[in-house]
Amino acid sequence: MITEELLSGCRNGNLQEFRKLIGITSPFAFSVAFRILCDEELAKDVVQETMVILWKKIDLVKSPQSFKQWLYRIVVNKCYDHLREKKRRPEFSTDESTWAVISNHISEEQPSALENNETASIINLLTDRLSPRQKAVFVLCDLEEMTQEEAAGITGMSRFNIKANLHYARKKISDMLKKYIQDGR
Repeated sequence: MITEELLSGCRNGNLQEFRKLIGITSPFAFSVAFRILCDEELAKDVVQETMVILWKKIDLVKSPQSFKQWLYRIVVNKCYDHLREKKRRPEFSTDESTWAVISNHISEEQPSALENNETASIINLLTDRLSPRQKAVFVLCDLEEMTQEEAAGITGMSRFNIKANLHYARKKISDMLKKYIQDGR
């Protein structure tokens, strides 16, 4: 839990307190970054970049209550940067082996046994055609189970834009799944 004492120690340059803060926040930051980027190494880079910004700008954090939203906003913005760069140099192509991962996942009884790369393949496949904003909103609302209000605070979008982006993201993903199921039969 983020406390005022912990933030105060970080503001005063206490590295021990900052290590505690990193220990608390890194798992959340990694989860969001990994789900948006679908690349473990890139997600680790985003977390590292986020922690550098956190160290440099910790004075901007007004309270422990606003800290989480501020942190997520940095992570999402860093992910946007990487997605824009990736869009300029596309590397992922949909092929039968990737669709097979989804098919195997659907038939498994315990999806929690999937490894990170399989999870990344599934998320990447399902969100590949989404805009960076749609992808971020989908990850925050549907995968991270945040409210639309929380997602709006993190992304800086209005609640209406969150709702619209989430609707279109779900529709695109649904259409892709329907197409896959029809083509697979």
